[in-house]
Amino acid sequence: MLTGKQKRFLRSKAHHLNPIFQVGKGGVNENMIKQLSEALEARELFKVSVLQNCEFEKEDVAKEIVKGTKAELVQLIGSTIVLYKESKEQKKLELPN
Repeated sequence: MLTGKQKRFLRSKAHHLNPIFQVGKGGVNENMIKQLSEALEARELFKVSVLQNCEFEKEDVAKEIVKGTKAELVQLIGSTIVLYKESKEQKKLELPN
């Protein structure tokens, strides 16, 4: 579980990032979860955009992604989800205590 200080730090790091995944009409599926997990291992922190044609609520999409990837939800703002998961192999970010 992330502390408020850690979330603030991650939000500042994610601010300049562009979303690298989009969730559309089909919602979240197993293949997407697999790709998100691989991307989290490589990057640790990224954004996911929920498109307007998505049939599901963005809160539900975020919960499903977090559950499937075992990542931390840093922020859900507008239609953008910010995710973080510490990398086992390629650790890049050092979180404050």
